Amino acid sequence: VQLQASGGGLVQAGGSLRLSCEASGLTSRVYTMVWFRQAPGMEREFVSASSAGGDRTAYADSVKGRFTISRDDAKNTVYLQMNSLKPEDTAVYYCAADRYYANRGDPNSMHYWGEGTLVTVSS
Repeated sequence: VQLQASGGGLVQAGGSLRLSCEASGLTSRVYTMVWFRQAPGMEREFVSASSAGGDRTAYADSVKGRFTISRDDAKNTVYLQMNSLKPEDTAVYYCAADRYYANRGDPNSMHYWGEGTLVTVSS
């Protein structure tokens, strides 16, 4: 199983980025797909989740109204559209997968992890 995250980069505050996470070796439509992030010196924190089938989504309070999660299960890919970026959004962003939506906020419960992609927001 492999989760490949991409789309990170350097952007000015107020700008936008779209992250992608392509899954291989698993059928993403039966998994809750989750984005976490980790800033330097900080613990990994929940950002957003999409339930299997995409009927439920969740967001951290800090990104609500700015970030949107979506998925294309035909492509085994989940996306994170990030708008109105702030310097405090700077972090390595990771995608993860788990069978249970209830686990979405707990990084220790995730079954699969991808490599991270770095997002840097300059002020």
